[in-house]
Amino acid sequence: MDGSIETVYFLENPERNMIKFATGKQLRYEDVIKEVFGVASINDLHMMIQFNKGFQTSICNCHGISEKSITLDRIIRIASKTDLLRFKQLILEQMTTGEEESNITPSTCPFDHRIKLQEGIFQWDDTNFSYNAVKPGA
Repeated sequence: MDGSIETVYFLENPERNMIKFATGKQLRYEDVIKEVFGVASINDLHMMIQFNKGFQTSICNCHGISEKSITLDRIIRIASKTDLLRFKQLILEQMTTGEEESNITPSTCPFDHRIKLQEGIFQWDDTNFSYNAVKPGA
C-alpha cells in the first residue's frame, strides 16, 4: 500500500434518477462523469447547471431549492457515512432485482480498504462488512 487514502464521492443526477459513487481516481481517469451526467468533464457540469433548464428543474425539485441556490455540490460532493449506507442499500436492491451486473456485494470491500469521507478516514472491517471510523493517530 502506498499510504494514499482515496476519497469517495457521491454523484447524483436527479434528471435521470441516477446515483453513483466513485473514487477520486475514477473521476479523473474513467468516464464516470459522462455516465452519470452525459458530459465529458466536471467543467461541463457548470454549463449544464447554468443553461440546461430540465436539469435545473430536476435539481430544484429533488432538493427543494430555488434555481439561485443550485451549486455543484448539490450533484457531486465527498460522500458521507450516511451516503455509504445508502450505497450498501442500492447494492442490495440491485442484487434482488437483478438490475445491474456487478462484482460488488454487501460483503465485499467496494473501494480501497482505507477511504476518506466527509466525517474523516474510514477503514474496511471484514468481520462486519462495513467501514469504521479510524481514530486520529491510529
